[in-house]
Amino acid sequence: MKDTIRIGAGAGYSGDRIEPAVELAEHGALDFLVFECLAERTIAIAQQARRNDPEQGYDPLLEARMRAVLPVAAKNGVRIISNMGAANPRAAARKTAHIARELGLHGLKIAAVTGDDVLDAVLQSRLRFEESGDDVSAYADRIVSANAYLGAAPIVDALAAGADIVLTGRVADPSLFTAPLIHAFGWSMDDWNTLGQATVVGHLLECAGQVTGGYFADPGYKDVGDLARLGFPIGEVSADGSVVVTKLPHAGGAVTEATCKEQLLYEIHDPARYFQPDVVADFTNVRVAREAQDRVRVTGGRGAPRTDTLKVSIAYADGFIGEGQISYGGPGAAARGRLALDIVRERLAITGVDTSELRFDLIGVNALYGDTLASRHDEPCEVRVRVAGRVSNAKEAARIGNEVETLYTNGPAGGGGVTKATREVVAVQSVLLAREHVKPVFEFVEASDETA
Repeated sequence: MKDTIRIGAGAGYSGDRIEPAVELAEHGALDFLVFECLAERTIAIAQQARRNDPEQGYDPLLEARMRAVLPVAAKNGVRIISNMGAANPRAAARKTAHIARELGLHGLKIAAVTGDDVLDAVLQSRLRFEESGDDVSAYADRIVSANAYLGAAPIVDALAAGADIVLTGRVADPSLFTAPLIHAFGWSMDDWNTLGQATVVGHLLECAGQVTGGYFADPGYKDVGDLARLGFPIGEVSADGSVVVTKLPHAGGAVTEATCKEQLLYEIHDPARYFQPDVVADFTNVRVAREAQDRVRVTGGRGAPRTDTLKVSIAYADGFIGEGQISYGGPGAAARGRLALDIVRERLAITGVDTSELRFDLIGVNALYGDTLASRHDEPCEVRVRVAGRVSNAKEAARIGNEVETLYTNGPAGGGGVTKATREVVAVQSVLLAREHVKPVFEFVEASDETA
């Protein structure tokens, strides 16, 4: 057993940069590389993709990420954990196995964790949404997906069985990081204080570049250098769960007490009771101390027994948004923009577009003339009109953008650069589902056996 485990954060969201992860795999001396790629709505979008094609539904950057990082990770013995499986972990594992074979990487053990899709259990249970209090049954014909937040256990099992790569669906973000620590250090799944500190580790690392200064940066107040080459974080974790957060020396960004403290507070409602599938974490005694440049030690996380329920995110269709935009530039641009908004507002009323929400905005700073001209005038030299509304169906939504487009010839002079769009709204609410309804498992797809 190692004294210290090095975990790198390879992504903080679905569309994150790929190069920092490759950099970590190459130069980070990592034991594990974790890609956290799911947001509340991401999995609902993935479910829609899977309905259109049963072999889709995983993260759209899965292939690009795996092609970039697998050769380096395999060479350096770095094991990979990710929720890039999204709505289809099995297909993600099959795709990854296919990529590994194409790259000549034989013998990799690739595991898919499933069991987070609990739509059937939700529809058969009498539940109310935590946010609105509405009966879930009233939304039954509009529900797109229902995914429980799994904990670390199935990932730990997969790692114990020798998995080199573990691809999951909806797993709580910190659990992606606590799982390899539980596996590596042999922690008990009811060692609540250690699991509480492990959740601190996961929470610090889960958003990748946020803790190395990306989301932290604010010019003139909190300056951070070389953000275009921002490096992603490494956690050096000891057997007691204490962690030193750091980064590669040559990478951009910074790891400071302040970046770590801001990340600790990120999305935390009650620091004394941070509910996770593995533990109810307590951050109130956490201590943050600088050891050296770009090295910050974090200790003091504690925990209490996990709850008997798991959070489930339920995504459902909630109408459509129609949007139109048009730009005006030059003298009087703002006045023409305001007139354009007035025209569209009246046109939508005349033509009877039935909206539940409607916005009329003027945006734009320097797209047309650059900073030089913009700085010489009190009035803006350009504006961009944006009208957006929520309606019940796609046909009605399209009418909003169409009315903006008619300003080309029917509304104030000089309009140009029209764009219009219609998109379906996928809303998300939550329920608490008894744990006995959630049955996570893992299975292997061997790269050497993959034929698809």
